Amino acid sequence: MADIIPLPELRDRIDAIDSQILQLINRRASCALEVARTKLSEGETGTFYRPDREALVLRRIKEMNPGPLSNDTAARFFRELMSSCLALEKPLDIAFLGPEGTFTQQAALKHFGQTVNTVPVTTINDIFTEVENQHCQFGVVPVENSTEGVITHTLDRFVSSSLKICGEVEIRVHQNLMGHAEKLSDVTEIFSHQQSLAQCRQWLDTHLPHVVRTAVSSNAEAARLASESKNKMAIAGEVAANIYQLNILEKNIEDESNNTTRFIIIGMQDPASTGLDKTSLLVSTGNRAGSLHTILEPFAKYGISMSHIESRPSKQALWDYVFFIDIVGHKDDENIARALGSLKENVNWLNILGSYPKAVI
Repeated sequence: MADIIPLPELRDRIDAIDSQILQLINRRASCALEVARTKLSEGETGTFYRPDREALVLRRIKEMNPGPLSNDTAARFFRELMSSCLALEKPLDIAFLGPEGTFTQQAALKHFGQTVNTVPVTTINDIFTEVENQHCQFGVVPVENSTEGVITHTLDRFVSSSLKICGEVEIRVHQNLMGHAEKLSDVTEIFSHQQSLAQCRQWLDTHLPHVVRTAVSSNAEAARLASESKNKMAIAGEVAANIYQLNILEKNIEDESNNTTRFIIIGMQDPASTGLDKTSLLVSTGNRAGSLHTILEPFAKYGISMSHIESRPSKQALWDYVFFIDIVGHKDDENIARALGSLKENVNWLNILGSYPKAVI
């Protein structure tokens, strides 16, 4: 049996290691500042955030990690370190679907780190507008939920936007019933976003079948409304409960335990290939027979995996549709470039929304 090390000695070791860590962190920060100065001297302006570079760093950290910390824990630590180093130059402004405490804000902080400046706006359209007008460098918008499907407002906005998809992040969504009521029998109304109400439909039908359900613009707004009443409750995440000082009456009431929402990062950057990427496309074929086959055939020919396809009315002509497509790989990969070239020749319109790293953590 190994000898037990006295606590004072262990604490001395920890203090010595902490001193070394602090020195190394600041050495890294100094290098990051040198990188910024070099880029400025070479004429680069704007944000120094590079989603492809950060994805490569985080993947390398996970590959190198010997434990006992988990790979995701190590990656989250380095995410915050990179975020703090970047903020020494100027914190990023990130538009999100507000108010404070939404899952969209949680996604923004998970992807960019805690040192960014998150800017709440009212609608998904406003997020696009903030970035298009360069009031924010990036925006975070929900695009797909594992149980309720795509967020149509996001897809439709891409039809008229020149912004690119620069990254993605996934959030495991846990829905909680919160407010000032002390028991379920006191609840008279429930506020939440329509997606969250749908995700908790079975639980609500079972436990609160006769209570009025009111859809609002966001879960955080639901929490704010619930904070103003004794018997009206909200369905939202824990962050909202903390912000609006609400008691969580029931936890994890979502019908699917693996309920996950995918968010995308929108901006003006065009990330380089990292080897583990996605490419998102917007395609219009016009109203003609065999249009879906026209889209799929080039991907099959060049052996490209398609992870998602969704059709939406183009709003340009009756029965005219656009297709939103996610494929695996980067637009600069040889086979994908060939497939996209072939596709472009046979459709009315092709817009490459972006090639970007797959979510790392």
